Amino acid sequence: MTGLTLHGFRPSVYVRVARLALHLRGLDYTLVEVDPFQPGAAAHNPHPMNRIPVLDHDGFRLFETRAILTYLDRAFPGAPLLPGDPQAAARAMQVQGIVDAYGYWPMVRQVYVAEAQARDTGAPRDDGMLAEGLAAAAPVLRMLEKIAAEGRVLAGDAPSLADLHLAPMMAYFTIPPEGAEALTAHPALARWWAWMSARPEMTATVPGADQPRKT
Repeated sequence: MTGLTLHGFRPSVYVRVARLALHLRGLDYTLVEVDPFQPGAAAHNPHPMNRIPVLDHDGFRLFETRAILTYLDRAFPGAPLLPGDPQAAARAMQVQGIVDAYGYWPMVRQVYVAEAQARDTGAPRDDGMLAEGLAAAAPVLRMLEKIAAEGRVLAGDAPSLADLHLAPMMAYFTIPPEGAEALTAHPALARWWAWMSARPEMTATVPGADQPRKT
């Protein structure tokens, strides 16, 4: 028993990032559902800014996704998530920075949300928002393609911090047909996604189709 509790909302990109690391390490954990968008959520959320995820480990509380990944990488046995080679390690951290700063909003909050809102409400899809997101995501995909083609990370061989951080965003981005089509223009990145999306920890953490692992 590892005494791990993750506080978060399954559909959250960043909660899934943390869950991918937990599953990759083969760790048992309890998932406590916290939806920060619900009224009154701040009163029950251990994060002082009402954000997610939050990790508890035997009395040690940690928030911010990158910190959680680093902790899980160092605190528990397994293949290192930060490559030992300095250039590969730098690339992994660069991917984290790219997707946080430039990828999340257009790929998830514009491209995916345009599709999801139409699906969930029955209203016409906001194609303007989707087109804006695709345009903003284009340079992000080009940057990631160059990194994947280089082969230090996103190479489809062993998961790193880069793979775990990008995968949940790519999963949402490729749900709309237009997002999936945009990816096909980037062959190295598309090959990486074919490999990553088929991994067992991706299947185990699909929002809405999974069950929390219990200690």
